[in-house]
Amino acid sequence: MTDPNAIQPSALDQLPDRDPEETAEWQASLDAVAREAGPHRAAYLMRRTLERAEAGGIALPKLLETDYVNTIPTAAEPAVPGDPEMEARITAWNRWNAAAMVTRGSKYGVGGHIATFASAAWLYETGFNHFFKGKEGDGSGDQLYIQGHASPGIYARAFLDGRLNEAHLDNFRQEAGGNGLPSYPHPRRLPWLWEFPTVSMGLGPLSAIYQARFNRYLTNRGIKDVSASHVWAFLGDGEMDEPESTAALALAAREELDNLTFVINCNLQRLDGPVRANFKIVQELEAQFRGAGWNVIKTLWGSAWDELFALDTTGALVRRLREVPDAQIQTYQTRDAAYIRADFFGKDPALAEMAKLLSDDKILECFHLSRGGHEARKVYAAYKAAVEHKGAPTVILAQTVKGHTLGEGFASKNANHQMKKLTVDEFKTMRDLLELPIKDSDFVDGVVPYGHPGADSPEVRYLQERRAALGGPAPARRTHALAPLPAPAEKAFASFDKGSGSQNVATTMAFVRLVKDLVRDKETGKRWVPIVPDEARTFGMESLFPSLGIYSPKGQTYEPVDRDQLMYYKEAKNGQILNEGITEAGSMADFIAASTSYATHGEAMIPFYIFYSMFGWQRTADQMWQLGDQLGRGFLIGATAGRTTLTGEGLQHADGHSPVIAATNPAALTYDPAFAYEIAVIVREGLRRMYGEAKPGEDQNVFYYLTVYNEPLPQPAKPQGLGIDEGIVKGLYRFNTAESAGVSAPANAPRIQLLGSGTAIHWALDAQKMLAEEWGVAADVWSATSWSELRRDAMEADAALLRGEERVPYVRQALQGAEGPVLAVSDYMRQVPDQIAQWVEQDYSSLGADGFGLSDTREAARRHFGVDAQSIVVAALAQLAKRGEVKATAVKEAREKYGL
Repeated sequence: MTDPNAIQPSALDQLPDRDPEETAEWQASLDAVAREAGPHRAAYLMRRTLERAEAGGIALPKLLETDYVNTIPTAAEPAVPGDPEMEARITAWNRWNAAAMVTRGSKYGVGGHIATFASAAWLYETGFNHFFKGKEGDGSGDQLYIQGHASPGIYARAFLDGRLNEAHLDNFRQEAGGNGLPSYPHPRRLPWLWEFPTVSMGLGPLSAIYQARFNRYLTNRGIKDVSASHVWAFLGDGEMDEPESTAALALAAREELDNLTFVINCNLQRLDGPVRANFKIVQELEAQFRGAGWNVIKTLWGSAWDELFALDTTGALVRRLREVPDAQIQTYQTRDAAYIRADFFGKDPALAEMAKLLSDDKILECFHLSRGGHEARKVYAAYKAAVEHKGAPTVILAQTVKGHTLGEGFASKNANHQMKKLTVDEFKTMRDLLELPIKDSDFVDGVVPYGHPGADSPEVRYLQERRAALGGPAPARRTHALAPLPAPAEKAFASFDKGSGSQNVATTMAFVRLVKDLVRDKETGKRWVPIVPDEARTFGMESLFPSLGIYSPKGQTYEPVDRDQLMYYKEAKNGQILNEGITEAGSMADFIAASTSYATHGEAMIPFYIFYSMFGWQRTADQMWQLGDQLGRGFLIGATAGRTTLTGEGLQHADGHSPVIAATNPAALTYDPAFAYEIAVIVREGLRRMYGEAKPGEDQNVFYYLTVYNEPLPQPAKPQGLGIDEGIVKGLYRFNTAESAGVSAPANAPRIQLLGSGTAIHWALDAQKMLAEEWGVAADVWSATSWSELRRDAMEADAALLRGEERVPYVRQALQGAEGPVLAVSDYMRQVPDQIAQWVEQDYSSLGADGFGLSDTREAARRHFGVDAQSIVVAALAQLAKRGEVKATAVKEAREKYGL
């Protein structure tokens, strides 16, 4: 059995020791230091030696953790430019108004958060005064991802700046009247202010990384030079537990995104209590980020601690700070000096001696108030170091107190996230602490007043001058007056009208072929952003590799193994394809950055993201909601779609529900096209609506979701006749009738309408023939390209009716006069076609693939779910028998004949 105390072999044991005697001397020296001066001194010397080696360019593993002290010592802090006293007054006003806004709104029960901004005020104010570039300067300005719960502080600053008034603040979280402020950063709700929705925690950091990367993509491809833009993401330490928060740290380091800074507000509290009650979240995050390759700056202690560190000649203070868990740090914040003397200093004789030199006031100043994140000088030093660091992204771990300046009832209390208001007395105490010129008489009927020094006050002039010097207000979203993109040549779309003849073509392949033509367009081809999560070959996109190139900021530093092949794997610094590896979340973050480039950078880009349909909405629906909130535009392509087309892959790959989830997103236009020409019509319309000339009242801030299939089938020619394109776009058109299909049904035969979407229409066409030839029933076949668009139109018609306007839903118009009942079928659960049931005047029934998928042949799976042609025939006969139009025995005969 291995001795657990024995020295274990390491990688060094595999290397030849050229001088064992010298090695032994070094080891003996270390042993001597540990024996004579103690293990802490030995550890100190080792850390300093490693740091020296790193500074000298000697390749050694980096330390993942450093002491629980500031990365930038006080002596190395640069002076803060400007007027610190003026900035302190501005910050005080913003603290006050943020708390007042939430408190005043609490009487309406709308909620709000006070404690987060109270802890982070200087993290924002330092940036606004000295670092955050606005959009009125050169380039695109900086991109700011604001922590959602801190939004009252941002509104308070916009109020001081004159961009908001008291009426706005009084309508915080009360938007229905049209003059309100959304609870959190919501671009769709306040599109002139907010750029990035961040309150679905974890999505902000992920999106910020891919935004910084997309900035490099735009620059490297020559679309727009945005190299001066810096991405700032303000995050909570509790938020970092979300898996998305740290999912792309390695990408940011690997691509050396030094245009990115994370600022993590380490107030040590999450919503219910401590983030790491028995541990230290700052140390954990430091190790995580350093291990991923980030530059880490810790800003933990304020200037009041300088005296304590100067007294720490033995290192006892630093050791104690490393060992005290976060929950105890939080407790010190709420306890008196006697408790802190006993519990913190009393654990070590050296600290006990140090405490004798400290007054109670000094101890309370340090443990109650003095945090690095609460001092402009400390924060400025960290930000300056971050923007000047090259070769890696930076994370700033700023320690703060949650509820700082809000009084003893708030600061560091576990419940402060849920505390929505201060009493009048608490506000008066806060006023005195902040030294604000607000009189007791200003509190009319117990209502806390807003505070403003005046539009022409020195504070406001200073604030506006600082923002003007940095390029204008921030945060701010600009809706640029962009010229519509020219429509691609009609030839690219019209080539699908004639069908594929005898050749079998999957609709996935049809879409890829269309994109190949569109990216060649001289006017708009360069604006396409193909995004794929490591499945390009599955979707037949490998031919795009050599022609478009795969984006890599390093270019291609190796000779690809398939270089002698026509479709070799080509990476390029100006590559157009974003091939993300196996990460649907990363791909969606790419898509969001590209889809909102028209606002962020004033450059309209056309992203299409193609993915296994099962791994789109099911995995990343939260990001798709974020996309809608951020007013993104582009094409999501759910490939290998449907529950029965990819059955060899089994249950986890069989998508029967993504259109249901998509239907819940108001910004998503969901289509399930059956034929190649339908895809061409939908994409052409999507380009017009999102990027071309909008119709009056038409919302351009939508995105399209198309499902395409991996089942090769003959692609028919586009039917002739008026209204086909309109029907495709609106969601329904008659593909053929029994007569035009040439099936032989007797005169005056019973008739039924078969509605099919996607690959299901082929089963309906087979059923059409069987019904005529075997059962004497005439069936007309309709292509339902979008069940959800039909429903959306019908709901709008219902709403118009309530307003007294006469409007007939399109689905009712299209089916008007169609004889017989309606039977709808899709390769998805019945809930998908049932979306339109209440607006269909005819008798309505549906078939679908409900339940879990399974591995088998397509034919067997369709029989299992009861959606194959034979099942459609039996369901059609059942509908007609119910109406007395065929014999009831026909249903039983059909079941037996087809083995159902």
